[in-house]
Amino acid sequence: MRIPTSKLQHLAIFTTVLTGGGIGTMYYLMQKQFSKADFYKLALQKLEACPVAMEWLGCPPLKVHNIHLNDRTNRIDGQTAQLKIPVSGSKTGGYLYMSSVRDPDANAWRLKQAVLKIREGATINLLDPPAAVAQVQETDAQKELDKGYWS
Repeated sequence: MRIPTSKLQHLAIFTTVLTGGGIGTMYYLMQKQFSKADFYKLALQKLEACPVAMEWLGCPPLKVHNIHLNDRTNRIDGQTAQLKIPVSGSKTGGYLYMSSVRDPDANAWRLKQAVLKIREGATINLLDPPAAVAQVQETDAQKELDKGYWS
């Protein structure tokens, strides 16, 4: 029995569209699950509560982008969560590195690390934020001096 080439082409196109739609839907649902998770919300709340970090980014508005699912720094199991969350504002962007541990007694997530690394090189520890933007700039300048760029 011979099947016309046009029928096979239609079948291939249909299968490709169906598969692509399924993968897109799965990706969207996974991103949505991350955004609902307590460990994710804790890190973003910590970022939004830090005026120095928000000023560096140029927020509001804070834009939180999709997590790169193939990035090896993103790891989640039942007791620990470690994510690299892309964020941006009107001035610049960067990554929010967070690490959380689940407290088995309270059955709640506890933020262990929350660090914002900005594209320009500044790093802000959100668990122990600096008092002002100038302090972050001084820290970056000192790092550059330590590297020997301004000899």
